[in-house]
Amino acid sequence: MNEPLTPALVVSLILGAALLANLLVKLWLASRQIRAVARHRAQVPAEFAQAIPLASHQRAADYTVAKLRFGLIELALGAAVLLGWTLLGGLDGLNGALLDLMGAQRPLLQPLALLVAFAAINGLIDLPVALFNTFVLEQRFGFNKMTLGLWLGDLLKSTLLGIAIGVPLAALVLWLMNATGAWWWLWTWGAWMGFSLLMLVVYPMFIAPLFNKFQPLQDESLKARVTGLMARCGFAAKGLFVMDGSRRSAHANAYFTGFGAAKRVVFFDTLLEQLTPPEVEAVLAHELGHFKHRHIAQRIAGMFALSLGGLALLGWLARQSWFYAGLGVTPNLPAELGGTVPNHALALLLFMLVVPVFSFFLSPLMAQLSRKHEFEADAYAAAQASAQDLSNALVKLYKDNASTLTPDPVYVRFYYSHPPASERIARMGAQVL
Repeated sequence: MNEPLTPALVVSLILGAALLANLLVKLWLASRQIRAVARHRAQVPAEFAQAIPLASHQRAADYTVAKLRFGLIELALGAAVLLGWTLLGGLDGLNGALLDLMGAQRPLLQPLALLVAFAAINGLIDLPVALFNTFVLEQRFGFNKMTLGLWLGDLLKSTLLGIAIGVPLAALVLWLMNATGAWWWLWTWGAWMGFSLLMLVVYPMFIAPLFNKFQPLQDESLKARVTGLMARCGFAAKGLFVMDGSRRSAHANAYFTGFGAAKRVVFFDTLLEQLTPPEVEAVLAHELGHFKHRHIAQRIAGMFALSLGGLALLGWLARQSWFYAGLGVTPNLPAELGGTVPNHALALLLFMLVVPVFSFFLSPLMAQLSRKHEFEADAYAAAQASAQDLSNALVKLYKDNASTLTPDPVYVRFYYSHPPASERIARMGAQVL
């Protein structure tokens, strides 16, 4: 006899179908990108022929393909882990073991132990992936500068920080979920937003220096150029800093960080080595363009809105027995719903596991918005500094970071948060070097 189509079975089928569609689409996109990059490996695009040597172009192609192929392994591993935690009963088994060990009458301690154990197990699963990515893939293409000792030190620091910050935060969230009734999701959202804003201040001042050295910018000529640009743009920062990015990677970057009085401009030392002062100014003008167009504020507001909607949805799902049963977990609902043990930690973990499967299909919309912002920031940089200098800087960064110049257009539309180099330079009307 066929199994009746219960709400729990429908949830299981929906998750299975969404995960399968997710895997197929990602596999299709990766295969398109691999073919596009390989097809153009033998020749530098005409518009870049004078600026990019064939050897650099081929290195970028090989690096891109290697990352994509490794990404397929990560994709398969991620799908297996998701199924293991949900439909195959891993999360249910872990929760049951902790209930047996700690008892059911611990409304805060047992759920907190579940969150910590889940994070620890996932971290152990991710370790081989991180090691391979750093010491095999990045090492093979000359980007990794880390020793094993430095990598282990970073791992230890990040683990201790995760415990020091994550455990109290998780305890606060669980307490709010227990203490504030049906509107717990609104209180939790407020706490999460407050924490996120606090981290914008705390991270650059206290956490980032635990991993990297930040020295004040010493180049007086460049400092005067950058300060003049910020004055023209009406932007104030607490300081200009150079970060020892070369200690870990050959990749180059520059960014703004912080919030309010804690705002600071950070240049990777690798960036300053690769670019001329006018090119550094143009790159910084691009970043200032994001602030001028309020892109950062828009992204924060969008994050707040999505978080509120997600927590409101979770607030409803957490009270539905089929939500748990359909995802492979035995529901132990609160007393008013016929059960005895709150499911707050279980609900949080299940939601965190399955949301990426569905939100993936929104990636093209988010990527399109991000590319729009990048074009706007480029236009601002061209007006405040120089389109030609920004173009030259982009080409150097694409070359030194081994970024492909020949991506597949469908892959770009789905994944790329930044437009391809050819589109950006063409939009600015600049010449390549």
